[in-house]
Amino acid sequence: MNKNILKIDHRASVQEAALRIKEKKVGSLLVEKEGQYVGIITETDIVRKAVALGLDLKKETVGSIMSSPVITLDQQRTPTDAHDLMGEYGVRHLGVTQNGKIVGIVSVRDILIFFKGQSEPKMGID
Repeated sequence: MNKNILKIDHRASVQEAALRIKEKKVGSLLVEKEGQYVGIITETDIVRKAVALGLDLKKETVGSIMSSPVITLDQQRTPTDAHDLMGEYGVRHLGVTQNGKIVGIVSVRDILIFFKGQSEPKMGID
């Protein structure tokens, strides 16, 4: 889980979100409105909901293309639970909660790295 939550205001442009995602080298940003997380914007949202439709990335707002609500998982749950939830909802990012509040983000990459460390034996590339 990444505890450094990166966020963006719901009124920000899609282009601004894309630039922040690029600069921070992440796949998503939580979307904030009046101090609350109201959604998540991902690379996939940007490509499928804005770029592919020819929307003006400088004018279109994050709030108009974000995925909402944020699918969450309590921090006490297992990586297997996170994997299953991602598969069930078809998402690559989950909010991780503690006492109902989002305290981090877990990505499909985090899950892949976890399971890679669990696999036996190590496989080499020929």
